[in-house]
Order: sequence, then structure tokens, then C-alpha cells
Amino acid sequence: MRKLVLKMSVSLDGFIAGRRADSDWALRAGTPDSAAWVFETLAGAGAHLVGRRLFESFAPFWPTSNNPMAGPMNDIPKVVFTRQATFDPSSFSTGADESSAAASWSGARVASGDLTEEIDRLKQEPGGYLLAQGGVDFGRSLVRSGLIDEYRFAVLPVALGSGSGLFTELSDELDLELVSSTAFGGGALGNVYRPKS
Repeated sequence: MRKLVLKMSVSLDGFIAGRRADSDWALRAGTPDSAAWVFETLAGAGAHLVGRRLFESFAPFWPTSNNPMAGPMNDIPKVVFTRQATFDPSSFSTGADESSAAASWSGARVASGDLTEEIDRLKQEPGGYLLAQGGVDFGRSLVRSGLIDEYRFAVLPVALGSGSGLFTELSDELDLELVSSTAFGGGALGNVYRPKS
């Protein structure tokens, strides 16, 4: 059974989005070694799991991006989690001559059923790990439901003072085990945690 990995950027004071719901701060400490760590995480995934709002911002950007991350972002199958029963990823299609990168976004699967059942079904499928890339609400839903097998945090050397936290909706404490920690040139850390059994 494949595992569910959540990859998020986190500020030193524990926020995953700033007070203006922005994430520009997450790009400031980027270095080649931290980018390689993110690329490795993306490339190992068997499917990208995203919330609808993040999908709507990603789908127009990645197919035409020259960012080094565009390869795995475009090539790996996507699953969009939404409560909107009528959501249609093909509405992001660029037409009959669209590139394979654009087609990979417009052809995303939609998961609109019970979150736990949808994740359990995906975990039973063959392939690499499931990579959830957030969105605040989607990330919190996965945490709250206890569905995450591994957390991969890019901990950035910035304090935001306020914003959105990932663990704010836990009903009980969650003990995590640090599996690895990698220090990057820009002062960021790549920390991998797994829930303790």
C-alpha cells in the first residue's frame, strides 16, 4: 500500500500561509540544494493530490512554465479534491492542440467523496507515494483525519507573526518522529517526520 506524503513550506513560527494568505515568503530562502530536495520529493510521487483552489492556480501556470520543477509537476497524474460536485478540470483545457503538459492538468481526476474513503482507495492503487501539496484547508483536512503517513516540511528562516497553521484543527496531540533533517545553504531546513505509532 502506498503512503501519503504532505509537503509544505513552514515558517519558523509554524505558519503555512501568511496573514494575507500569501506564500511569497516561501520563495525567499530558495537555493539550489533546497530546490533539489523539493525536486526529489516531486519526482518520486505517483500522484499529486491538491485541493481545488490550489489546482486552479497551478493548472494555468505549470504547463507553460520553464521552472525546473515543471517536468514532474506536469508529468505526474493529478487528483483534485473538492466539495464541488460539478468541478470539471477539462475547463482548464487550452483546446485541441494543447500540449501534453496542459492535457495532464485538464485530465486530472476529481475526488469529491468522503476524504478518508478517497485516500484509502488511492493508497490501494499501484505506484509511487501520494504527494499532497497543500492548500491550507486541504492540508488541515488531511491532518485532522489522520491520513498522513509522512510530513516533508521546508522550514524557512522567516517569522510571520501570524497566519494559518497546519495543525490548528487537531482534536488531540500528535506525536511525530523526526526521520531526517537537511540543512540548506539559504538557512532553510528540509525536515521529514512520521507519526509515531
